[in-house]
Parts: sequence; C-alpha cells; structure tokens
Amino acid sequence: MTTVEAPPKARSRPRINPFAGIWRRPVPAAALVVVVGISVAVIFAPLLAPHPPLAQDLLHTLSGPSANHPLGTDALGRDVLSRLLYGGRPTLIGVGLAVLVYAFFGMSLGMLAGYLRGWTDRVIVAVLDVMLSVPAVIITLAVLAIFYQSNAAAMLTIGFFASAGLARIIRSSCIALREELFVDAARVSGLGPARIMARHILPRLTGQLLVPVFLFSGNALAIQTGLGFLGLATPAPAPSWGGMVGDAAQIMQQDPYLLFVSGGLIGLMSLSFGLVGDGLRDLEQDRRQATGGRLRRPVPATAPENAAKPSDGAVLAVRDYSIAFATAHGPRTVVDSISFSVRPGEIFGLVGESGSGKTVTGLSLLGLLPPNGAVTSGAAWLADTRLSGLPERELQRIRGSEIALVSQEPMLALDPYFTIGSQLAEVIRRTAAVSGRKDAVRERIRELLTSVHLRDPDDVARRHPHELSGGMLQRIVIAMALAGSPKVLIADEPTTALDVTVQAGILDLLRSLRDEHGMAIILITHDLGVVADTCDRAIVMEQGRIVEEGSVEDIFYRPRHAYTKKLIESTPSIARTEGRIA
Repeated sequence: MTTVEAPPKARSRPRINPFAGIWRRPVPAAALVVVVGISVAVIFAPLLAPHPPLAQDLLHTLSGPSANHPLGTDALGRDVLSRLLYGGRPTLIGVGLAVLVYAFFGMSLGMLAGYLRGWTDRVIVAVLDVMLSVPAVIITLAVLAIFYQSNAAAMLTIGFFASAGLARIIRSSCIALREELFVDAARVSGLGPARIMARHILPRLTGQLLVPVFLFSGNALAIQTGLGFLGLATPAPAPSWGGMVGDAAQIMQQDPYLLFVSGGLIGLMSLSFGLVGDGLRDLEQDRRQATGGRLRRPVPATAPENAAKPSDGAVLAVRDYSIAFATAHGPRTVVDSISFSVRPGEIFGLVGESGSGKTVTGLSLLGLLPPNGAVTSGAAWLADTRLSGLPERELQRIRGSEIALVSQEPMLALDPYFTIGSQLAEVIRRTAAVSGRKDAVRERIRELLTSVHLRDPDDVARRHPHELSGGMLQRIVIAMALAGSPKVLIADEPTTALDVTVQAGILDLLRSLRDEHGMAIILITHDLGVVADTCDRAIVMEQGRIVEEGSVEDIFYRPRHAYTKKLIESTPSIARTEGRIA
C-alpha cells in the first residue's frame, strides 16, 4: 500500500509588523511603554488598587502620600491611586469605542470611495464633506441631552464624525493602490471588488491606519476627560479621570496637589499617544524607503586614501566589487566580488538575465543605490577618481559631466510638465561649459538634438514628452546624457521598449557617438543579439557573479561557462545550424 504525500504548504508572505523598529527610537518606545503600562494597570485595577474607589476615610482627608495611601487622599478621604486606576476604566473604554468607530468608518468609506470610484466615490465624498462641516461637539452635546451622561453614546458620536478625516486619507492611498499592476492582475483573474479590497488593498493600508489612530486617541482622551470634567459623561460618585480633575479644580486653592496628579496623568497619556503616532509615522516612511524596521543596513566599504589605483589605462575600473541590500533577514549580497575594466572608446557589455545584478552595478557607479543598498567591498575608479565612498556633493559634480546614464524607460528621465528644450537647457547649464546666454544654450540644444539624428531640432525642443514617440524620447535622453561630454556613458537596456527598426537606429547611434566622441559606453542588456551587434567586449553575470569575460567573438563562438551556453541557446533564432534550429 502506497502513501501519497500531501503537497507542501505554500509559504505565506510574512506580515510586516508595524511596530518593528520602534525600540530603536527611545522617545516613541518610552511613550508606547507608558500607554501599555497604564492600560494594563487600569485593566487589573481590582488587583492593584489598595482600597475600594468609593471607600471614605474622613479622618484622613487631603492627606499626602503615605504607605497606606501611595498618592494620598481627596477631600472625602478616598484613595487617589485607587480612584485613578478605577477611573481609567470608563475613560479608556470611551477612548476605545471612539477609536473603533473612527477606524471602522474611516477605513470602510475610504476604501469604497477610492477603489469603486464613479458614483460611489461622489456620494461618499459628499457625505464626508457634510460630516466635516458639521460641528461635532454640538452634535455630541445634543446626543448627551438624549442619552443623559452616556459615555458610550458621546464617544461613538465623536468617533463617527472624526472618521471623515481618516476616510479622506485612506481614499487617497486606495486610489494609488488601485492603479498598481497586482490589482490589475487580481481583477483579470476574476476576483471581485470585495475580495480585492479585503485581500490586496486592506493589508497594505493597515500600516497607514495606525498612525492616525494613535494621534486620534490622544484627541479622544482629551474630549472624553473634558466631558467628564463638565459632569456630562460618567455620573458621580463613580470615578473617572475627567471627574477627578473637576473635583480637584474645586479645591485647587486649598490643595493644588490633586489637580497635578490627575491632570498630569491625562497629559502624560495624551502626549504618549501623540509620540507613538509620530514614531509609527517615521517608521512607515523609513519602511517605504526600505531602511526602517528590523532591516540591518549593510556596512559600506571603506578603503585607505592611498589605495592602489588601476594602472592598465582603463577609463573605468572595478575591482573586487560587492553590493548588498538590507532585508528583514539581514544584509543580502546581490553583487559578489566582480572585477572588470572599460577602455576609452570601447563599448562594453554587461549581460545577464533579470536579477543577475547588472543594473545594480551600473547604478552604483553613479551613487544611485537605494537607501538600503551599499557597496560593501572593493572599489570603482573613474580614471584617477575613486567613485566608491565619494560624498554626495562630489558625486553631483561627476554625474553628467564625467559619467552619465541613459535609463531604461525614457519617460522616467523626462518631466511631462516641461518642454524638451527647457529640460535640456537645465542640464546644459548644470554640466556643460557654455555661457549662460540664451543664444548659446539654444545653439547647444540644437547641436545635441542634431547629434542624435533628430530632424527639425527646433520643433522637437518646443514639444512636451507626451508628443513624441518612444524612439525619439530615447534619443533625447541620450542627448541629455551627452550634454556634459562625459567620459563614460552607461546605457541601461536602451532598446528594451522599442521595436526592432528603432532598436537598430539606437544601436547605430551609440556606435556613431563612440566613434565621434571617443567615449566609453557600458551597455547593460539581456539581449545577446544587441551584444553581438554592438559590443567589443562583454562580461556575463549570473546571480551577482561574473561567469565569463572576453571579446564578443570568444563569448559567442567559444563560450566556456555552461550559463553562457544556455543563454546563447535560449536566444530566439531562425538560423539553422547542423540541420536543426539553434
């Protein structure tokens, strides 16, 4: 009898803890400890309170702290500590009710408006406008007139009207998430709106929800204690923080100590709520930049000032170069000890499939790694300048004038609000050695656009990016990179989004620019056809390592590594080799 093994369970995506990393920040961490500590003490009031909250001792009224009464007694001889512990129960319950209503209606209305859009969005936005325009305090007082001294009714009303502000925040975030590709994929898969909102939208909004929730908690506490101070919430003689402040205010001239104790506790809790909210907001911002939380940043490489410079005449040299990124499980190396050199006037290819580390290598040479990335070993040299470890001000001086980048997607390099000419003029004034006169800048723009084989450069300079084709935009980005006459031009997948005929024109342009200006070009690509047609030498990268290096002829006709052979075999071709399609 054979047994059939159950298929292994798919690993669920680890959920991000919104509080992860807060202990690295002492102020919000201390505030969180205060909120949790006081809340726990209030919950366990029957165990921690030294006396019943209503027990009176008229022989010891307004007494100071003692062993029997740690915080003293009030005007009726009741233990202040016991009343604070028991009085926190209706206070925090009221705050909790307001926060639940605030989060529920704010999240629900915001998600429905942001995802469904159309008439649903218009109706909800109109309702939110009405909620924001209505004076919530007056409505709360009217509710208390109906439900006399009902703490729950008052706080539910406050939470409902305050949720309009949260709904607007969630709506804006949901509109942005609605346009993400993973939402389109879920919609194409047949998932309905409810499933998409619950499964794909809501988990990404929980981190943003906590920040306004904690900030609103401080406001709700102030409102709740204010109602208690006026005697409109918890009826006497039951203890509440607001009621205790009201009692202390009546005897303030006789003994101000009680006002300091009760009011100080309320102020401490309100301040702590706000500090925790600010801390979570900072953590969320860091997490978006992949630098916060539990991520352990890689240690940047350091080298002595007199480190050996390459002496092989290369315009760009990379030696024992490693790059790592911070992840939830520690630093992860994505480029591992690579070395290569690029000579003047050479087109050098960085070849590999997606995820091989070629683009990261190119961006690191310009100091454009994300905040959670760092060069952890080795160095890169641009002529006599060591690029690795340069301060940002020095990198700004080098970018564009000595080493430039042509991005994979030209629309990312161009601002849709400005004309081509204005954007080129900005780069020219920043990097090129031309006078500030408009005529000189205009002539330089004409030269650059002509050099990349664009007809009627004056007309192109007057247009916006959306008025031009993809091939023309790519040529404009190349012209922008040439504005400072760089020694090295890094072209990151410059032909990926273009059709075949336009690709050929861009490659011809790169070759002609190399021949005319003598610059070195680093061509980052996964297309071996582009490498064979354009490059002089190339390196093949696999999982962050160089597996092969040599001339294009050696790589294509005499490959040594199995990965290179597989890349060549996987390249689509209609040529027949030895009686079969290669």
